[in-house]
Amino acid sequence: MVSFFKLTTRERWDIGTPLIIATLSAIGMAFIYSAQFSTSENDWEKQIVWIVAGFMIYVAVSLVDYRFWLSVIHLFYFACIVLLVLVLVPGVGTEAYGAQRWLRIGPLGFQPSDPAKAAVLLVTASILMREKVGTVMQSLGVLGKLALAVGIPIFLILLQPDLKSAIVLPPMVFSMLYVSRLSTRFFVGALGAFTVLIGIIAIDSTRYINFMEENNYSYTRDKGKFEPHSWLPFHDYQRNRIISFTNPDKIDPTGISWNQRQSLISVGSGGLLGKGWTQGTQAQLGYLPRAVAHNDFIFSVIAEEKGLLGSLTVLSLFGLMLFNGIRIAGLARDRFGTLLALGVTVLFAVHVFVNIAMTIGLVPITGIPLPFISYGGSFMLSCCLLQGLVQSVYRFRKDFT
Repeated sequence: MVSFFKLTTRERWDIGTPLIIATLSAIGMAFIYSAQFSTSENDWEKQIVWIVAGFMIYVAVSLVDYRFWLSVIHLFYFACIVLLVLVLVPGVGTEAYGAQRWLRIGPLGFQPSDPAKAAVLLVTASILMREKVGTVMQSLGVLGKLALAVGIPIFLILLQPDLKSAIVLPPMVFSMLYVSRLSTRFFVGALGAFTVLIGIIAIDSTRYINFMEENNYSYTRDKGKFEPHSWLPFHDYQRNRIISFTNPDKIDPTGISWNQRQSLISVGSGGLLGKGWTQGTQAQLGYLPRAVAHNDFIFSVIAEEKGLLGSLTVLSLFGLMLFNGIRIAGLARDRFGTLLALGVTVLFAVHVFVNIAMTIGLVPITGIPLPFISYGGSFMLSCCLLQGLVQSVYRFRKDFT
């Protein structure tokens, strides 16, 4: 019988990852303070509360045998779906910046899409552990269950709309399918479908540009004009983000492309050692907008104030965390543990890559936060929960009866 809770000192802990988490969290708190140094905001104090709460969740989840989640995954998944539905209900969900993504709990905002990532991870690992996966034809039933289990939360997240939270889930699921030894033909087909989708997005974006110019519409003011004519369920601000990356001259430089331009200036002006903590002019003078400097573009603040060496330090810490996650996935003694550790690692890898890539102009702006560094309560808690699962896989890897 599985012993799902242990406090004994005989259990070994992976010390590396919690030390990295603590270091990244401290860096995040310091640069949230720096990003808001010239303002009256004090989000760094709130972040301390989230870090402490997150650490408690990390320890609690680490102490519970990860196989215990097999008995409660359906309840957890259902609860997350209910929260995703509630956030869409007028008067219940809180609307901000044109999206309805938050539930308000007293003075605090909570994004249901954050725990939904953990729910998708757990339900995917549960299905792949219990079901036999072979060729595509043999696995159609499994793929159908998986498509439904993953598709429902993604659909509800897109309705908010919250594209950034939705796009990090498919890579995680596909990585878990890959280690489950699904037929290579499935991945070839999925790559083909993805290529077709990119082509459709490109054509639809071109139609959008032509429509806006033929009607003398402004990209920043006349939002929503093209949406009834689109082939895809994108909002115009989302198309603007794509166009600001592929064809920045088409977008008003003081509008949608402003953040990325200022981010590039921040990163490029940091040099080798940076301008010094709280001395970054882009954030302090408000060129890098204060609404995003402490969350989505926190890496730009780090790069400007601590330069290349500071940026490489942060990247190295994330690299060690991701390497350790892959190592723990290899050490796991059952399929469920391997899938959990791998899924969490890929999810974090996507977050880190996309966030940093958008700050240096490699991908369009998506608003994906940087784990443990960007400001955010529910995101911090979900990151700690996910890493707690990986720690649990490590702690209980030899405990089979």
